[in-house]
Amino acid sequence: MSSWIRWHGPAMTRLWGFCWLVVGFWRAAFACPTSCKCSASRIWCSDPSPGIVAFPRLEPNSVDPENITEIFIANQKRLEIINEDDVEAYVGLRNLTIVDSGLKFVAHKAFLKNSNLQHINFTRNKLTSLSRKHFRHLDLSELILVGNPFTCSCDIMWIKTLQEAKSSPDTQDLYCLNESSKNIPLANLQIPNCGLPSANLAAPNLTVEEGKSITLSCSVAGDPVPNMYWDVGNLVSKHMNETSHTQGSLRITNISSDDSGKQISCVAENLVGEDQDSVNLTVHFAPTITFLESPTSDHHWCIPFTVKGNPKPALQWFYNGAILNESKYICTKIHVTNHTEYHGCLQLDNPTHMNNGDYTLIAKNEYGKDEKQISAHFMGWPGIDDGANPNYPDVIYEDYGTAANDIGDTTNRSNEIPSTDVTDKTGREHLSVYAVVVIASVVGFCLLVMLFLLKLARHSKFGMKDFSWFGFGKVKSRQGVGPASVISNDDDSASPLHHISNGSNTPSSSEGGPDAVIIGMTKIPVIENPQYFGITNSQLKPDTWPRGSPKIA
Repeated sequence: MSSWIRWHGPAMTRLWGFCWLVVGFWRAAFACPTSCKCSASRIWCSDPSPGIVAFPRLEPNSVDPENITEIFIANQKRLEIINEDDVEAYVGLRNLTIVDSGLKFVAHKAFLKNSNLQHINFTRNKLTSLSRKHFRHLDLSELILVGNPFTCSCDIMWIKTLQEAKSSPDTQDLYCLNESSKNIPLANLQIPNCGLPSANLAAPNLTVEEGKSITLSCSVAGDPVPNMYWDVGNLVSKHMNETSHTQGSLRITNISSDDSGKQISCVAENLVGEDQDSVNLTVHFAPTITFLESPTSDHHWCIPFTVKGNPKPALQWFYNGAILNESKYICTKIHVTNHTEYHGCLQLDNPTHMNNGDYTLIAKNEYGKDEKQISAHFMGWPGIDDGANPNYPDVIYEDYGTAANDIGDTTNRSNEIPSTDVTDKTGREHLSVYAVVVIASVVGFCLLVMLFLLKLARHSKFGMKDFSWFGFGKVKSRQGVGPASVISNDDDSASPLHHISNGSNTPSSSEGGPDAVIIGMTKIPVIENPQYFGITNSQLKPDTWPRGSPKIA
């Protein structure tokens, strides 16, 4: 059991991992040519013995050549040629260095598939000539050619032109050998009949309506005689060209609106360099609304749209069939402009159910117009389920005769009639209604409480004594008065019972007996409830109160 754990446990896992790592390094090393070292992204060959005789290539099924970004070669005297297919597998190559080696020839299409190349260093090799065709499709930031025995000829004049065009303080000290094997600075090289070409493009009218045709003409000149070709990029419209030595023509038929703004170039190229003359094609066409969607909520509500047209179209919105007069609360916004395509939205600030309805966008210019409609639902009617109200109200907007807006400024300010925002008006009306309802509810509640207390006081069997805590009065008993207790309020003006007297000379004081209450000018008899008081009149003497009980003054 212990042996099984030893060969199948964690220790065995680590052992197998180490073995695979060793195998991986062995395979990578085995895939590398002799005198070279390889990693996942780099190849370098600097050992002169035994050295390499051809450009290094990786073996199949080894390190992926697409991941190689740098190749460094030095001291390889037997490396003389770079063929067309030597470098094509390294499509991710960025830096290529071949120094102090025997490089004599580079094929014209050697770097055709290496569009990522940025730095090339061919210092101190055996190059006698180098064509610009090797590098014209590359966006090189550095090309170092110092220490090569170039032959003074028209083939290397492009290097001089390139150096002059850079005007950099880091200009290389390049030389060439003349017929007398004398070194001449490349900056002073003069070769007869060897200069840059020129191109001249004739275009009578490059503004054309969609569906029409147009013909362009071009002439080139130079010595050596240049080659001429057309660079039409990704032109969609059908086209054909004819060239004859230094003259050429390009005919474009059934021009598409998708080609508006595209560049067409006539290029002249020879050994020294190239020249081109370019024009931009302008296509006029009627507007098309290519996109109109239901409103979406972001910072504001937005009805998004996309419109194509040239010249730029004017935009007009309609709401339920009537012109929508734009304001700072409802207005058209253009967010992105792509030549003849406009992306934007109808922006609404805090729309309510009053803004539900059909919105129609009309785009037009001198070549035609287009329109599309969308139904917008922002919220349901108050008190009605949002999903149970599919029909929008027929809200009528007044038509002030607003002119169609230009797409550059789509907010309608052509008339100075101030417009009231429907959303704000509705909100204020709702707020007023809610305030009135709340106030009325509070007042009604207070009235109900007061009526309830008054009714409870009127029908209680305990009389007004039990409601002294409501503020209707306090009970006092005067010594010697007996059952005819005086019921009064400290503040007579606040009590409905003004005063009660026994034997006073107030009106009707002789009526009603000794136990009576005078309310106003009328004396009302009072009958005691023995069950409530629990004592007789004779017991109500000042000196009969229990100890500790408050005496009535």
